[in-house]
Amino acid sequence: MRVLVAGATGAVGSRLVPLLVSAGRDVVGTARTESRLAAVRDAGAQGAVMDGLDPDSVRAAVQAAAPDVVVHQLTALSSISGDFRKFDEEFAVTNRLRTEGTDALLAAAREAGARRFVAQSYTGWPNERRGSWVKDEDDPLADDPGKEARRSLRAIRYLERAVTGAAGIDGVVLRYGAFYGPGQAVSRTGAVAETIRRGRFPVVGGGTGVWSFTHIEDAATAAAAAVERGAPGVYNVVDDEPAPVTEWLPYLAQQLGGRRPMRLPAWLARPMLGQLGVAMMTTVRGSSNARAKAELGWLPRFPSWREGFRTGLG
Repeated sequence: MRVLVAGATGAVGSRLVPLLVSAGRDVVGTARTESRLAAVRDAGAQGAVMDGLDPDSVRAAVQAAAPDVVVHQLTALSSISGDFRKFDEEFAVTNRLRTEGTDALLAAAREAGARRFVAQSYTGWPNERRGSWVKDEDDPLADDPGKEARRSLRAIRYLERAVTGAAGIDGVVLRYGAFYGPGQAVSRTGAVAETIRRGRFPVVGGGTGVWSFTHIEDAATAAAAAVERGAPGVYNVVDDEPAPVTEWLPYLAQQLGGRRPMRLPAWLARPMLGQLGVAMMTTVRGSSNARAKAELGWLPRFPSWREGFRTGLG
C-alpha cells in the first residue's frame, strides 16, 4: 500500500509517518519547503514539496506519489495563541486548507486513482449545545458556535461534507478532540501551561462545559488505523472520559505545579473571552469514541486525561 501524508511535518503527520513506515507501508510525506523534509526522510519515507493552497502543486505531488490512500493533515496552527476572541482570525489559513486545500487534494486523489481519503477534523466546541452532554457522530453540529468561530465551523462543515460525499473514493473524517502532549499548547512547556500555572486560566460560571481530549500520539494511531480500515464516514477520536472544566482544569493545574484556578462569573469573563470562550467554559459538549473503537479497532494509549495529564504531557 502506498500512502501520501499531506502535512507530514505537522503535529499529527510527524507521528503518523513513522507508524506507517513501521507497518511496512510505502509512504510519501509532504511539506511546504524542502528544508522541512529531512525529518520525513529520516523516518524512512519519501519527501515531496507541496503547497496545499496551490492546486497545481497539489496535483503534481499527488500524481508523482500515485497513492492508494491520501491522508489530509494540513493545518497552520503553529502560531495559535489561545485567545478565543481571535479564533477565526488565527484559524484563517487552516480554514482555507479545510476548504480550498481539501478540494485540491480530493480532486488530485481521484485523478491519481486513490481509493481512500482520510481527513482531519475537530470535535468539541462544534457540537450542538443542547441535550446530552456527550455527543456521537450522528448528533448535529451547533447552529451558531459564537461569533468568533462562525467561519471556522463553516470550514469544518465544508470539509466533512466534501470528504464523506466524494464520489469514487472512500472518504473518512477523523474528528480529534483537544490536543495535549509533547509539543502541544497543553503540555509542560506549551503556550497554555504558564497561564494555567499562574492561575490565569479561570473556571468560568459553573465550569460545566464538557471537553473531550486527545493525546497527540493517540491522534496519530487513529489516523494509522483509518488508513487500513473503517467504513467511510465520520469518527470521533477522543479519550474515554469527557469531563467538565470544573474537573479537568484544577487537575491539570495541579499536575503543572500551578495555582488552583480562580472562578469568574460568566458576565465578568465575557469581555475577556468572547461568546466562544464563555461557551467553552459553560455549555460545550463532549464526544463519544465508541464508533472509532468499534469500527477502526482503535484504542487510546491514554484512555483518560487523568492519566495523560499525569504521565503524558511531555
